[in-house]
Amino acid sequence: MNASPLQPAQTPSEGQTPPAGQTPSDGQTPPDGQTPPDGRTASGGTAPGQTPATERPAATLYGGTRSRRVTVRDIAAAKQRGERWPMLTAYDALTAGVFDEAGIPVLLVGDSSGNCHLGYDSTVPVTMDQMVMMAAAVVRGTQHAMIVADLPFGAFQESPAQALHNAVRLLKEAGVGAVKLEGGERSAPAIELLVQAGIPVVAHIGLTPQSVLALGGYPVQGRGEEAADRMLRDAKAVQAAGAFAVVVEAAPAELAAQLTAALAIPTVGIGAGAGCDAQVLVWTDMAGMTAGRVPKFVKQYADLREVLGSAARAFGAEVASGAFPAAEHSFH
Repeated sequence: MNASPLQPAQTPSEGQTPPAGQTPSDGQTPPDGQTPPDGRTASGGTAPGQTPATERPAATLYGGTRSRRVTVRDIAAAKQRGERWPMLTAYDALTAGVFDEAGIPVLLVGDSSGNCHLGYDSTVPVTMDQMVMMAAAVVRGTQHAMIVADLPFGAFQESPAQALHNAVRLLKEAGVGAVKLEGGERSAPAIELLVQAGIPVVAHIGLTPQSVLALGGYPVQGRGEEAADRMLRDAKAVQAAGAFAVVVEAAPAELAAQLTAALAIPTVGIGAGAGCDAQVLVWTDMAGMTAGRVPKFVKQYADLREVLGSAARAFGAEVASGAFPAAEHSFH
């Protein structure tokens, strides 16, 4: 493999001043007359130019309690701490609320809904109206997670202006905190325009499911020197364009780890090994709702399909036998 065009992310050396918006974490008390590190004055107000403590990055992204939604600053701080964190997909208020209560810090309203909820063979048929409807439901069902919504196929490929128009819809009509779009170098102009407009963007490189027709399926990406160099260039391009995180899908674990070490923004792996900063799974795969074979990278943490099927069979049997509804389920 040729030398990587990326350089390892730099962190402040000992004794240097942290980047703007960050504070030392050594827990020391500042000398008399100086502003406390949480930005409050002695009287309890916020010092000029300081960020209130409630808006500062959380101590940990996953775990603990939270009184507000996760922000891009929390994501950046987790990268600097070397903290790993989970992401799940969600497509409705009820399921999203369960994941929010479980402390999952970022929920992705993915166009993967096409495969696992809407009955399509791929993500390609999913529309903007469908994405707005699902994203709005997920936002309503949650209080703390950052909600990221996909720009579906056909919603951004025409031009950066088209991407901006549809991203604005997701922010204004659904209330999401960020959008995600597929593609590396080819999508950099759209990412840059969105970021300039104040819209947080998650990039998506490696296997891009919206390109399933061109790819002829869902093959692993980045194998071989040329393909690996191309993915490195994609990663560099989306970071330079302003993306605050990048999903890396179906890539060799060694390459994804190299990307993670080189980028200043976090990598979110799906089928990209354990070296990424975060991991995302489609929730129906994770919970065992998906029928048949699942991708190699999926771990099923429950057998929810069997649980729901068993409940439905028990209900059907009791209705057929007359056992349900019993007296306690009836009004008199």
